[in-house]
Amino acid sequence: MGRPHDDLPPEETDAEEADEALPLLDEAGGEATPEALTFGAEVIRRFWKALPNDPGVYRMIGEGGEVLYVGKARSLKKRVASYTRGLGHSNRIARMIAATQSMEFVTTETEAEALLLETNYIKQLKPRFNVLMRDDKSFPYILITGDHEAPQIVKHRGARNRKGAYFGPFASATAVTRTINALQRAFLLRTCTDSYYENRTRPCLLFQIKRCAGPCTGEVTPGEYAGLVEEAKDFLDGRSVAVKQRIAAEMQTASDALEFERAARYRDRLAALSAVTSSQDINPREVEEADVFAIHEQAGQFIVEVFFFRTFQNWGNRAFYPRADRTMTPAEVLDAFLAQFYGERPAPRLILTSHEIENGALLAEALSARAGRKVEIAAPKRGEKKDMVDHAAKNAREALSRKLADTASQKKLLAALGEAFGLPGPPRRIDVFDNSHIMGTNAVGAMIVAGEAGFMKTHYRTFTIKSDDLTPGDDYGMMREVLSRRFSRLQKEHAMREAAEDVFPQWPDLVLIDGGKGQLDAVRETLEGLDVANVPLVGIAKGPDRDAGRETFFIPGKAPFKLPPRDPALYFIQRLRDEAHRFAIGTHRAKRKREMTRNPLDEVPGIGPRRKRALLLHFGTAKAVSRASLDDLTRTPGVNAATAKAVYDFFHERGE
Repeated sequence: MGRPHDDLPPEETDAEEADEALPLLDEAGGEATPEALTFGAEVIRRFWKALPNDPGVYRMIGEGGEVLYVGKARSLKKRVASYTRGLGHSNRIARMIAATQSMEFVTTETEAEALLLETNYIKQLKPRFNVLMRDDKSFPYILITGDHEAPQIVKHRGARNRKGAYFGPFASATAVTRTINALQRAFLLRTCTDSYYENRTRPCLLFQIKRCAGPCTGEVTPGEYAGLVEEAKDFLDGRSVAVKQRIAAEMQTASDALEFERAARYRDRLAALSAVTSSQDINPREVEEADVFAIHEQAGQFIVEVFFFRTFQNWGNRAFYPRADRTMTPAEVLDAFLAQFYGERPAPRLILTSHEIENGALLAEALSARAGRKVEIAAPKRGEKKDMVDHAAKNAREALSRKLADTASQKKLLAALGEAFGLPGPPRRIDVFDNSHIMGTNAVGAMIVAGEAGFMKTHYRTFTIKSDDLTPGDDYGMMREVLSRRFSRLQKEHAMREAAEDVFPQWPDLVLIDGGKGQLDAVRETLEGLDVANVPLVGIAKGPDRDAGRETFFIPGKAPFKLPPRDPALYFIQRLRDEAHRFAIGTHRAKRKREMTRNPLDEVPGIGPRRKRALLLHFGTAKAVSRASLDDLTRTPGVNAATAKAVYDFFHERGE
């Protein structure tokens, strides 16, 4: 376990209370001044005097308590000593030392434990001098559940709390959906929810189109369905050849017995399995399970391309663009990236990298201890493994070239937008807000975000309208609520508006509202009530007949105006507005669909699937159940008096 290191020297207080007005950077090009470097080194030296030789993690703290850097060390004393020199540092390290005003330490039992603790701190604190992954979204998996008599096959993302067999990771939700669709045709496993399963009285459409075996209504015996489940697990575990051979043998047996309809079903299942394996881009012959990492650098921008191989199949790839100082080497960036990547993700047995990394052996030791099996990290030099890394590297080069080209175009559009709206410079972050509802029902607000990298979908947000005193359809009131919630949270979580040049800001440089003067005034009044100033606001009113290209723009304190029909900034604004509209409409439709498909019996506390099914079989619909008398409910087969009373009280207390 980590041990906080508290026995620091008394000189610490003097260092922290030193002259904070000392200039950290010179005016020439962002290098640390000699005075600031000397000051920072002296602060670090005072902490270094009392440090032990134990492994651990150190944090360098700047002005206002900002964590500048998190590092780990085999020996804290030796590692921190390297920062006390006044010379020989790279520009990045010198700037970090110059900004240091305090330090914090945690000692650990082993260096491997320090590595994992360092990763956790970096993810939580996001220090500006560390390499940051930026995208920590979890990967989707395929789950074959193990908590039901008829297991279902579903897409899963997040913590593995549900009992069952997990297969993955896949690079995207699309890859999971495509694979599940093919596996449905091959193994006829159900995808419906347990609640839907319990309430079936006849086979659903998926059974009719041969995408499910129909275990809910006894179209297949429990033993036969369990056999299909085991075949699916074998296939996903890499035993695809054996599974195909068994199905082919069953098809031949059925054909020899002149059972041609059954033989056709086996034929269709074989075709579906072939579709799964052939849909993968490159399938290795010798590597059953591996993650492949390739890093590339161009124009100071890094990209890490990750390919996932499981059961001798390529399960997709994803590109990451870590934030790192341009003076760092690709190997250094990849080293830091790997530790963060596997901070909370399970590691495969083999990790292949395009560069030799310094902490490879240490990371492999830490991942092996956590997984309970051996994890190997290697940079292959020849053979099929080298071909896999080269393929990932080629994809990395091409993806980064496309991104840089898109970024250049995006910068021009942002500059044109800033000029069109009279901003002091190109906006780095644009927030666009829109609402969606039908006559005030299922009302939602949506926010999309754009920057130099295009649409920043990890920053998108949705807002379920919660105000009870709103008149249905009050767009002004809904916009007030959305903006109030958004900027109240910004004030609480991100008080500082300024962000480093290489960090995507949390505060917007421009807010676009899909609406005219009325909605803009509502937003302006809301921000004034929150004491939020200096956030440029622009309202976009649709043109006559809602024609694109004839929009009117409203800015507080200025007369309404239009942009020339062929202005690139106008096309860019239309794209932003359309994306906000698409996101808002999609969120609203999903909410409306959930409301339409929700069964009122789902809300009755203490009513499980079996009793719910008994009520529906007896009364036919949930509406009929809600209207039933207590005597009728009590006489329902399979429903006891306590359940009947609970159902009756639930509906009648609600006035139904």
